[in-house]
Amino acid sequence: MATQIANNAQKLAPAIKTFCDFPPAVADALELEALTTTYPTGAVLFAEGQAPRGVFIVRRGRVKLSISGSDGRTLILRIVHAGSPMGIAAVVSGRAYEATAETQEPCEISFLRQSDLLRLMRLHGELALWVTQHISQDYACTCREIRDLILSDSASEKLARLMVGWLDQNAAATNPTQMKLALTHEEIGQMIGTSRETVSRLFAGFKKQRLIQQNGCTLVIPNRVALESLITA
Repeated sequence: MATQIANNAQKLAPAIKTFCDFPPAVADALELEALTTTYPTGAVLFAEGQAPRGVFIVRRGRVKLSISGSDGRTLILRIVHAGSPMGIAAVVSGRAYEATAETQEPCEISFLRQSDLLRLMRLHGELALWVTQHISQDYACTCREIRDLILSDSASEKLARLMVGWLDQNAAATNPTQMKLALTHEEIGQMIGTSRETVSRLFAGFKKQRLIQQNGCTLVIPNRVALESLITA
């Protein structure tokens, strides 16, 4: 595995132990072909509309996937965590990247060229299945995001949906109601299609209603049922 260091001034999150938990033969083949690079916060891995060069796999850290409108507004599609690929549908289809990928913190990213991925998919059924599963997951996630944006009647309902989703993602944690809030109010607004000011106002209202508690970057959601009561669709 080739490794480049772009910037390591900030502390990195723990790396995943294996290459996407593949069988040894597949993992070794990927490690041999992949170029792994350490990126600083705010690095753009690929941009919306660019021709696909290859697949990016997060080894550690978090990456923001977003799209931009003609009016300059940005919508964050999701935050990608360690073990997940980005740009995989574009590489398989040969179409342009549909989103921009930007690191949210110091990250270690493995890059696999388009030609190498397609060749390895032909050789290893496990890899082909993994690619298919992630394309399916991305499709399901996109459908859910569209539903949440369109069917929600208000910004408060959109924020409640987002927070319930965070609870689902945090279900395996020791304290699933408590989580680190690594997003700014502006970024949360970009996830639910509203302004930073609206998000700040909603957070204040949720705190007043005791739907959430916040201590610095630690967010506590003590009553899931009360939060879900804001979701009507």
